[in-house]
Amino acid sequence: MPITLGTSPSDVDVDAWHSVVTAAHTHDLPAGVPAPGRAESAGKLQVPSARGRVVNFVVPAADGAYAYEGVASLLLLSDPGNEHTASLDTLAVRPDARGRGVGAQLWEAVRGELAAAGRTSVSAVLELGGTGERFATARDFENVLPITWYVQDTTLPRPDGELPDGYAFVDWPGVVPDHLADAAAVAHAAMEDAPSGDMDEATPVWDAERMRAAGQVIVDRGGAMLTVAAVDPLGEVAAYTELVLRDPSDVRALQYDTVVVPGHRGRGLGRAVKLRMLRVLAEAYPGVRQIGTTVADENGPMRVVNEGLGYGRERGSGVFQAKV
Repeated sequence: MPITLGTSPSDVDVDAWHSVVTAAHTHDLPAGVPAPGRAESAGKLQVPSARGRVVNFVVPAADGAYAYEGVASLLLLSDPGNEHTASLDTLAVRPDARGRGVGAQLWEAVRGELAAAGRTSVSAVLELGGTGERFATARDFENVLPITWYVQDTTLPRPDGELPDGYAFVDWPGVVPDHLADAAAVAHAAMEDAPSGDMDEATPVWDAERMRAAGQVIVDRGGAMLTVAAVDPLGEVAAYTELVLRDPSDVRALQYDTVVVPGHRGRGLGRAVKLRMLRVLAEAYPGVRQIGTTVADENGPMRVVNEGLGYGRERGSGVFQAKV
């Protein structure tokens, strides 16, 4: 039966958890998709989320061949307007422990936590056509936001980003600098018009404090974050793009937000900051060979930008949601 993992797991707990998620990843995803690093697993287990309370469940192995047969991680969102919902970040079962009801046990533990917290919906990002989708749809999850993974080869030569007259590049590692935090938060508000499908989740309100907190969690969890922004003559952030390495040893960086403020669109700023990011990334982390990003299938403009930068389709995915 599942047990709840404490909020300060030991290194032994982290190793056991990481063993499950990497075994499931290797079995379920294409060979070219890098598995999560241990630093990522440790960070998620040992550092609280900035968006709510995390509850982690494990199913200990019955025969002692390994520590855990399965694991699950549930984020109970605390954003204003989202106290009714949650995100199932992980539900993984070792391949050689499947078919024994381990996943069902974890799901029942998750359902119990959702009920106790008064949540009425839960979402999860799942690969299309895989074990996770079959498990979820059997439990009334629906794909409310189809998304696709795209990958860019960062080793190929590309031109440097160029900005229109009056704009300037600014870049920084880690947490946003205090003097840019307010402007970055204003720019982030432009994400409100990003496609969200039929997700039962309100767009969080971003301010300088939230911008700093989001970046700090990544750093505290052992990851790295790079941001490149385009600033207008008044010092306002007109566009920016973020890359994250959840583990410093990663060979694939993850694209986080790319934002162009509505009043500055149509000037090539999105392409410019992404191209400049390639230079910043190469200087800071020369071992990175790829950038992976997800784009909502209905987000035509961003797909066009990414295709022009050499991103190629890797695999289909989706945000699945269930009422509980």
